[in-house]
Amino acid sequence: MRSSLTRRELLAAGSGLAAAAALPALSGCSSLASADSDPDTLVVHTQLGTTAPGSPTYLAAVDRFREENPGVKIKNLVNGDDLAQVYETSRLARKEADVVMVNLYDKTLAWTDVGATVDVKPYLDDWGLRGRVLPAALADWTDDEGRVRAFPYFATNWPVAYNRALLDRAGVDAIPTTGDQLIAAARKLRAKGIAPVTVGGNDWTGQKLLAQIIQTFLSQDEARHVYSTGDFGVRGARLGIEYFAHLRDAGVFADKAQGLTSDSMTTQFNTEEAAVQSAMSSALAKVPEKVAGHTEVGGWPLADGAAHDGPTVIRAYTLIGFWISPNGVRKIEQVEKFLRFMYRPDVVARFVTESGRDMALRTDAVSTGFPLVGAAQRLGSEVSQVLLPDVYVPPAAAQPLITATSTSFTRGTSPARVRAALESAYRSV
Repeated sequence: MRSSLTRRELLAAGSGLAAAAALPALSGCSSLASADSDPDTLVVHTQLGTTAPGSPTYLAAVDRFREENPGVKIKNLVNGDDLAQVYETSRLARKEADVVMVNLYDKTLAWTDVGATVDVKPYLDDWGLRGRVLPAALADWTDDEGRVRAFPYFATNWPVAYNRALLDRAGVDAIPTTGDQLIAAARKLRAKGIAPVTVGGNDWTGQKLLAQIIQTFLSQDEARHVYSTGDFGVRGARLGIEYFAHLRDAGVFADKAQGLTSDSMTTQFNTEEAAVQSAMSSALAKVPEKVAGHTEVGGWPLADGAAHDGPTVIRAYTLIGFWISPNGVRKIEQVEKFLRFMYRPDVVARFVTESGRDMALRTDAVSTGFPLVGAAQRLGSEVSQVLLPDVYVPPAAAQPLITATSTSFTRGTSPARVRAALESAYRSV
């Protein structure tokens, strides 16, 4: 979809003419979200409300809010992965929702900069809510200009899940902590007809695991440089790509991983067709009780000379935040009531205990009903943390990187071709 206006001009356009000019180009993408003109109706655009983890808890919280605040109506607009596109389209028509619940990734990285949403830092301070936010979360949501893009809410812990029963069946005595051990385990698992590491090599799950493995030889500062610039030619990145290709061609990943998705990955692990998966906490919460009972969580195995002290995990605090739109500023009193409610310790605790969510806020609640989520939260010094690249990858490179991921997971693709595919994703930046 092309337009004579730039994306910055479209989102921040100050006249109805700009919006009207843009709408025909975007009308085929999705239906417009419609903000309610009633000053007592708060419109919340969210990914929670259907099958997304945490949806039942969110809907119950909204019902509780309505009971406690009878003068404020809540209208939920629910979208899935297309939420960002739907929001941008509605913003062009000045019909955007008042509050948006979405992660910091791809399109949303530019929203505050172009005026599609507002800097929430003044509200975070004026409403006395800064102390509720974990410092690392606040840092992740703050841009280079010192603006806080949204009120942080969901976080994620992204360890590696190992089915101990399947490893035992294959004669693997211990959870692999090195690449050589992982390759040896994969061979034993394949001999028993069990897929080793399942991964969505054709979508974002594969992109994240590839990024995690590439960071094996990178410090966090070096990783920021690589994913901000697309410079995969630095020594550590080259070594990480070579390590990935070595594991891939040794049969570590499930067959035809380049065509698998997050759904097929989850199915393979949850039905015990595969022994290992790199899974974010929301996926860990969905592992069936029987399988969870003999599953352990840890990190991704390291290679000799790695830049880390232990197997790696990804932790991030940018999974979902509450963004305030220009329309929301006009209803700021209602927005304040809603966000104060959602930040209350008892409400936050419900997402932990009922949905197994990791939070970007301070809480004493623990995920006792979700043993793998709780185990991941307790991982300490035996694992090392690497970066979630989402907040560093330029928006224009986000989707091309996923395309490059499928190429990378295709067995036999040389490290040089993997590097070229990754770097090509940045050509339009």
